[in-house]
Amino acid sequence: MNAEERLQIEERIIAMLKTVYDPEIPVNIYDLGLIYKIDLQDNGEVVIDMTLTAPNCPAADFIMEDVRQKIDSVEGVSSAVVNLVFEPEWDKDMMSEEAKLDLGFL
Repeated sequence: MNAEERLQIEERIIAMLKTVYDPEIPVNIYDLGLIYKIDLQDNGEVVIDMTLTAPNCPAADFIMEDVRQKIDSVEGVSSAVVNLVFEPEWDKDMMSEEAKLDLGFL
């Protein structure tokens, strides 16, 4: 895949990630800063490192499976692997300005 194709696929991945929500927070996981890494391989495999707002999040399995299924459906992606990581520990400073505004932190 060339650089332009890679960029287009990465943009579609980010757009798809913005459709995934923690059921308890009205902001998508991308703008919450829960996505730490998106690694798109030349063969179309995507490896995502993500975290949660709290390690004991009751919706963890649901959120991770939602991410995996949605990324698998992106044109240009052959498969998706989602890794749950807790380092660095998430905090509200990782949120986008829009998310902070939506949640009343600004």
